[in-house]
Amino acid sequence: MTDITVSPVAHVRGGRAEAKDDHWGEEQARIVLADTLPAEALMGLDAFSHAEILFHFHLVPDEKIETGARHPRGNPDWPRIGIFAQRGKNRPNRLGVTVCRIVSVSGREMIVEGLDAIDGTPVIDIKPVMREFLPRGEVRQADWASALMAQYW
Repeated sequence: MTDITVSPVAHVRGGRAEAKDDHWGEEQARIVLADTLPAEALMGLDAFSHAEILFHFHLVPDEKIETGARHPRGNPDWPRIGIFAQRGKNRPNRLGVTVCRIVSVSGREMIVEGLDAIDGTPVIDIKPVMREFLPRGEVRQADWASALMAQYW
């Protein structure tokens, strides 16, 4: 397999200091561009209501990485499923992605709401949410996923 090298385009500042499983919906945080990028990289983003933020779960140690199957959140009441059938942070490449609301964009930073990443998290990419990229047709999910997400936002 070929290695891929990426550098953060920004970092999360503020919001939660530690990861907790639920109640992320009203959390606000700043996303501050890396010094290597100009402020104009965020130009026009304020015309969108939401952004997808791709980030790195940088605090997950190597020994906690899951590559096979497990019970989501360690709950034996939920089925044992593969790591790619869930969104836990202990994934092989430690990547997270969240659609969050854009509160404001100013200079080299944006304020977002509902980003489930903690203070200091490296941001790998920022993309505007466009209707045409949203799922077409009905979205379905497992019952355990609905139970897990009941208090998430």
